[in-house]
Amino acid sequence: MSGFRGLLRTQRRRGAAALAFGAVLLLTGCSWFGGDEKPPLPGDRVSALQLNRQLNVDPELAGTDVILSAPYANNAWAQSGGNQTHAMYHLSASSSALQQIWSADIGASASDDNRLLAEPVVADGAVYAMDADSVVSAHDAANGNQLWREDLTPDDEDDDLFGGGIAWSEQGLVVSTPFARVFLLDAKTGAVKWEAPAPAPMRSAPAVSDGRVFVITIDNQLVVYALDDGRKLWSNAGVEEAAGLLGGTTPAVDGNIVIAAYTSGELLAFDVTDGRSLWSESLAGGARGNAIATLTDIRGRPVIDRDFVVAIGNGGVMAAIDKERGGRVWDNGLGGTQMPWVAGDFIFILTNDSEVVCLQRVDGRVKWITALPQFEDAVEKEDRIYWSGPVLVSDRLLVTGSSGLAIALSPYDGSIIGKQDLPDSSHLPPVVANETIYILSDDARLIALK
Repeated sequence: MSGFRGLLRTQRRRGAAALAFGAVLLLTGCSWFGGDEKPPLPGDRVSALQLNRQLNVDPELAGTDVILSAPYANNAWAQSGGNQTHAMYHLSASSSALQQIWSADIGASASDDNRLLAEPVVADGAVYAMDADSVVSAHDAANGNQLWREDLTPDDEDDDLFGGGIAWSEQGLVVSTPFARVFLLDAKTGAVKWEAPAPAPMRSAPAVSDGRVFVITIDNQLVVYALDDGRKLWSNAGVEEAAGLLGGTTPAVDGNIVIAAYTSGELLAFDVTDGRSLWSESLAGGARGNAIATLTDIRGRPVIDRDFVVAIGNGGVMAAIDKERGGRVWDNGLGGTQMPWVAGDFIFILTNDSEVVCLQRVDGRVKWITALPQFEDAVEKEDRIYWSGPVLVSDRLLVTGSSGLAIALSPYDGSIIGKQDLPDSSHLPPVVANETIYILSDDARLIALK
């Protein structure tokens, strides 16, 4: 493989010291997050005060440095969001030159009729993926070779349905499907261990914790199954919405609490053992604008981090909620569809206005804002870009775009420190395990970088 090599270097800001980060990767024969030889990113960097009248950098945080713990090597990305709480903190990539080590075709790609909505998961030496036709496959994490492949489309179902997702557990691979079926597969062979009916189709991935499987259906029902045999334990029926964003969200689980987010904008906490309601909050907001902006859907996964539940709604409300008692600790006017990324005393979020924002965790005040390109054609304002992420890895915030562009930003000041074209567009954020970065593109190519 030809291309550029570079040394991944990290320096961490301590006190008032400056921080810089640089990296070079090999990706389809060219550098990724390369140096100054690349042309500048299209568009202008706009002052936060000019960018959004309602969203301003807090001047009192000017002397506050973003300090992060050292990156750590996680050995698995077992569920959507990384783990059952969706709090993965500061991950690490390989300390040597990063390069594409393999790519694999997982099957049916996204199209006008089907979408790729399931993030890959990584555990026990394998990478598992689900294509746009509900075909699940396992690949060797070392070389990408296919280990097995299982088509979960029932014979009597329309194969144009799409959605669902996967989660790994020691008992097997849990799969939610758009056919109103939940499966447990043998993670080594793909054989079906059990199959259970759901009250409605699912567009999002399941969560697994302490012997239970949690799924949310498209009509806002949280259903909980026993992991050992698929028996239904309990369920909650929320208010069904007439319209919602494409896809869905995965519950967050921590100990005896499960947090479910519905398309109605409701965020609800339940006791995992019996489904008893603990508290509820609404992130419906009051966004104004086009029809999509007014949808109250919570599309980004909620995050349970220590004593907080952090969540963002499409309707224009982001909030930190007391995990045990409910009630907002703080809220603001941010709207988005991506999962907040919590690390130490800070939260990073991608907004509906294509802004990456750094917030202080304790009170939600804004430390910095960076605007990403909103359109592929910036002059004519055509072909709007859908951004996914961010993911914090080795002092970089990684985002991927439907334009086929990947961008790395400094978590310390928001500066753009690298960019690279991907082989195809991507509507899914990167996942990280064993110091390897995985990206699933819309053409169903699973790419491993290390």
